[in-house]
Formats: sequence, C-alpha cells, structure tokens
Amino acid sequence: MEMRDIDDLPKNAANYTALTPLWFLERAATVHSTRKAVVHGSRTYTWIQTYQRCRRLASALSKRSIGVGCSVATIAPNVPALYEAHFGIPMSGAVINTVNIRLNASTIAFLLGHSQSTILIVDQEFFKLAENALKIMKEKSQGDFKPPLVIVVADENCDPKTLRYALGQGAIEYEFLERGDPDFAWKPPHDEWKSIALGYTSGTTGSPKGVVLHHRGAYLMALSNPLIWGMNEGAIYLWTLPMFHCNGWCFPWTLAALCGTNMSPTVCGFECFASYYDHSLLLPMSLFASVVHALQVTAKGVYSAIEKYGVTHFCAAPVVLNTIVNAPPEDTILPLPHVVRVMTAGAAPPPSVLAAMSQKGFRVTHTYGLSEPMVLRRCAWKPEWDSLPLETQARLNARQGVRYIEPKSQRGTFADGWFHSGDLGVKHPDGYIEVKDRSKDIIISGGENISSMEVENGLYTHPAVLEVSVVARADERWGESPCAFVTLKPGVEKLNEKWLAEDIMKFCRSKMPAYWVPKSVIFGPLPKTATGKVEKHVLRARAKELGPVKLSKL
Repeated sequence: MEMRDIDDLPKNAANYTALTPLWFLERAATVHSTRKAVVHGSRTYTWIQTYQRCRRLASALSKRSIGVGCSVATIAPNVPALYEAHFGIPMSGAVINTVNIRLNASTIAFLLGHSQSTILIVDQEFFKLAENALKIMKEKSQGDFKPPLVIVVADENCDPKTLRYALGQGAIEYEFLERGDPDFAWKPPHDEWKSIALGYTSGTTGSPKGVVLHHRGAYLMALSNPLIWGMNEGAIYLWTLPMFHCNGWCFPWTLAALCGTNMSPTVCGFECFASYYDHSLLLPMSLFASVVHALQVTAKGVYSAIEKYGVTHFCAAPVVLNTIVNAPPEDTILPLPHVVRVMTAGAAPPPSVLAAMSQKGFRVTHTYGLSEPMVLRRCAWKPEWDSLPLETQARLNARQGVRYIEPKSQRGTFADGWFHSGDLGVKHPDGYIEVKDRSKDIIISGGENISSMEVENGLYTHPAVLEVSVVARADERWGESPCAFVTLKPGVEKLNEKWLAEDIMKFCRSKMPAYWVPKSVIFGPLPKTATGKVEKHVLRARAKELGPVKLSKL
C-alpha cells in the first residue's frame, strides 16, 4: 500500500474554515445573549439584539445588491450604527470603509471616489459634510456621476432638524434595516485573505493612501489585543478611541470575542462635538482637525464612566492621556475605584505622561504600529520592573518594545523582506526596540544628530508645558538647531513670554546636552492631523518663515 505524507491530508469542512472575526458575534449571541453589548445614552442592546441587528443590516444591504466586490463607507462617530457596521457590512460580503469624521469635504470626496463606495452611511450630524463631499465629486465628474445611496443615522442626542433635512434630500433612514431578516443566512468568506475593511492614512504629505485589512488579519488582531492587555471576558470598554481610526484597532471585533460591553462616549458626558464643525470647504485642515480634536474627549467624562459604569479598559493616543493627567481636581475621581487598563499608541508617549498616569492608578500598555500593518510591537511589562523607581518604569515603558504575537505575514508590505516604516530606533540589550525619531525629523546641528523626540520628552517634564513639538530651524552657526513649539498648561501666566522661553531653555540645560537645548521657543496651539497627530511639516514651514537663528556677535 502506498504511504502518504501526513501533510498531504486535504482540507475539508470538518477540519478547516477561513478565519474571520464575524464568528465572534455569533458566539457572543449564543453564549451571553442577554448581556449588555452596546450602551449608548438611553439605548442598550444585548448581544442577541446586536447580532440580529447586524444580520438585518446585512440582509437589507443584500437586497440592494450589495455584496462581494462592493465598498460601503461610513461617516460617523462612535454610535451603535458604526459598531453594527463592522459586522453587518462584511456579513453581506462587502468591505467597510470607515471615514474619519474630522476630515474636510474635499478629502472625503477623494476617499469616496477612490474607494468606489456604492453606499454611504452617515450620522445625521455629519450629513452636511457628506453632502458637500458629494457636490465636489459631482463637479469633478464632468456629468458622469452616479452618487452612492446615502443612509442617515438618527441620533436622539442631536437636533432633529438635521435628520429631517437629510431625509428631504433623498437619504433613507438607517433603521431601514428593520426590513432586513434577523435570521439572514450570512456566509463567512471562503478565503480568509478576502478584504474585510478599507482604511486610509492621514495623507499629511499627499493624497491619503488606501490600506486593506483582510479577515485573517482582523481575526488575529482581535485576539491578540486581549492576550497582550490582560483583557478578560466581560470587560467593560469605553470608546474613547474612534472606531474610524484603523477600525478602532480591531477592538469592535475584540469586544465580541470577549462578550464584553461597549460603552459609548455619550454615557459619560463627552461633548457632542459635531455641532461645533464649520463644514466650509475653505476651512484649513490643520485648524479643522485641531478644533475638533480638542472637543472630543474630556477627562471628566473618562473619570465619570470609570466610577459610574465600572469601565475597565480604554484606548487613547498620548494626547488624551496628557489631558487626563492635567485635569483639574474637580474633574477627577481619585483614587480610582479599581485598576483601569489603558492602551496607548498613535505617537510615542512621553515618559512623564506615563509616570503621571501610573501615579493616578492607571496601568498603561504602550503599543506601536502603523495604518498599513496595524500593531507591530508592544512594550511588554516585566514583573521585575515593579520594584524600580517610577521614573525608571516610565522610561522603560515608553519604548516600543517587542513584537506582537501574530504571525509575521501580518506585517504589511515589504521591500527585500522588510517593512520600511521610516522610523529610526535602537535595540536595547533586553531585546526591546525604542524608536528615536522619524528619519525626516532628525535635527543635524553642527554635524551632530539630535532626536526631536528626546528633546520633546525632556520638555514635557517642565511644569508649564502641556504639549510640545520640536523641529529643525536654520541656524547661521550650527546649520540647524532645535525649535520648540509649546502649548502651555491652562492657568500659566503668559504675559512675559520672553522670560518663560528663557526659563524653559534654562530648564533644558539642566536636563539634556547643551547642543540639544532649543534655541527658539514658540508658544501657541499645535497643528494636528485629522487623527490627532502633530503636523510637523506645518511646524517646519513656520520655522522656515522665522528665518535662521542669527550668529551671536558676542
């Protein structure tokens, strides 16, 4: 009898299925059908209700010929409809394209056209923004324009006039899903390489770049998240991180896997920031993003949700952590009623901010990633660090750390077998990676390389500094020298900016090498991208406008 190699055994339905995070929702509805899945204001959905609503959405989309090969875009904050879209859209076979609500109309027009979205689901507060984007698309189409079907999500917390206006313009209401089948027989992808989501980079130096996430990647990320974070079944998760940002780092699917509870920002008094928008097509992107970013998350709301709803986990960029640690006493609830775990990414967190979060009782996990490969590295906490001084713990935790647990095939696009991110870093003896700077952000002063991040970390420890970004400025003597753009903490006396700038430079001289010390300190708000990252290219342009630092005549 011919012997067969054990690896020649064929795949079949009994021993193989394509990986997809959609199964997590089906399991949650089966195992914990009555547990709260989503809490949004006065509305609460259980896991069985959420599963039925997602199947209804998939069914309703399918009835409109939406399926494999189609893209469905969303423009919405963290409302239940956006959570349901992460399941209902791929259940129909289509790909979800979560559009950043902080973008202006012209950028959104580009994204909708590039993604060829046939359906647009938009929160009522952002309908005017979507309408302006569609007008731009029509104007550029030169008469050959087929607009996507617009579905508007009603929100009880917003002015009903905007909903009536949207419906009057031909949009249909999101609850059209009620006409869908709650027992819709959705099918998982036959190939886990099939796309589940389409996102876009910030586009700070050109048009945004499309990034595709497949079902396998979403599945692996969704399970990696709780494993590296100590997140257990039934976790209560506060959505401070936008779901439109890299699909909320895959946490919509993670929460279903853990049968946890999704807490909407509205439950804890976050500002309904959409009404503050000026959807003018002429509003500069940097101003648009920075204004909205400041309105989204409040420290008071975070503390309130922890106390009132027992929040156990939330994700946030370092700028949000900075808001929390600098909150006035009346906005805090300390000591915390329980340990709250925080995951931070999106930018390198200053060690001083990590130390302050730890002092207040938060346990911060620092991760590093990009839009293209999602999360790559995590600064895994070691028990032996517990006995170290707080400042040392924070310095170690500020490193980007070691690789995530998913397979290497999840690491994005390659050149010569490597993904090139443009970050410069070092590898410490313990194997932990620490990013020192972006290659384009290195300052070369007198032939010496200066890490802008290292200078920023030192500046963050000054008692008057709330936010800071450092770029190169031309210098008649040294070629380049550090120029610090500083946002001061509320209540800091700003009448004598010259004295304050000198005090900051004096402080730096006591903390860092002399050639690192900024020779220029400029006060004011920092320009940010639509994802809350500081636009260093804008600051570099400002530094150029200032002209070179003059050579001293002394």
